[in-house]
Amino acid sequence: MSDTRPLVDAHHHVWNLDHHPQPWLDQAGHEPIRRSFGPDDLRSTATRLIAGRRLTSTVVVQCVTSVPETRDLLALADENPLIGAVVGWADLTSPAIGDVLDDLRAGPGGTYLRAVRHIVQGESDPEWLQRPAVERGLRAVQERGLGYDVLIRSHQFSQAIRLAERLPDLPLVLDHAGKPPIVQRDLVDWNQHVRLLARHPQVRCKVSGLVTEADHDKWTIADLRPVWDVLLSSFGPERLMFGSDWPVCVLAGGWNRWAATVEELLNGCSAGETDAVLADTATAFYRLTPALDGRAAPCS
Repeated sequence: MSDTRPLVDAHHHVWNLDHHPQPWLDQAGHEPIRRSFGPDDLRSTATRLIAGRRLTSTVVVQCVTSVPETRDLLALADENPLIGAVVGWADLTSPAIGDVLDDLRAGPGGTYLRAVRHIVQGESDPEWLQRPAVERGLRAVQERGLGYDVLIRSHQFSQAIRLAERLPDLPLVLDHAGKPPIVQRDLVDWNQHVRLLARHPQVRCKVSGLVTEADHDKWTIADLRPVWDVLLSSFGPERLMFGSDWPVCVLAGGWNRWAATVEELLNGCSAGETDAVLADTATAFYRLTPALDGRAAPCS
């Protein structure tokens, strides 16, 4: 019999290409995931246990800059017991950002909106997160008790660090560990920036998206361990959360291979530390309903 303790996937995606096109999937190399994906696909895929645990709850994250997509994700969370929280999108630069967030929270599944995200990695402005309009929007996020998922590439860390300095009461989580340049095998700058960001106690970090920053076909755990070691020593397990970045991770091995890798990386951690990475950090940050109270049934 498997362990009954929860396993939270703090970062995955679903998309229906008939309703919300995903232009980024047109890029070369994305052919394996150029189709629609829903929660049932994840249920059937995530069969590998981590530390004896089956997947019990997930956080679904926006993909496109679209309020209608966020509405659909919230409605989906309201219907699907696997989804415990939604990270949505709204235009942070809009003077109406507060009204938009209030409207989303008042709609179907609105109580599952726990954070917002903007695809800062696609912004060419090196000061995007410091724009006055963006900061005003993030203050509206904070005022509503929501968090902010920080999606940057490794060269954009200075923006995230300044954001953490200026808004110390806004809960932040660094997506995909800031996308370390694993293929280039040059982690010096990334290491320094992670440690600077981790000094801010309101910041959490997702152990996710690492395999797609490595060589998709040839990566080994040895390629990822230096990243894990930096994250563990910088944030500590109590501020790290497991995420799959499914189905994007299909491009570099899939959910089950990543799950097996995470279990190996956790070797040497105590039971409490493992609890934090696999469930507790995400549960606290996204205010998830306890996974075994009837809301989130384990995958079979």
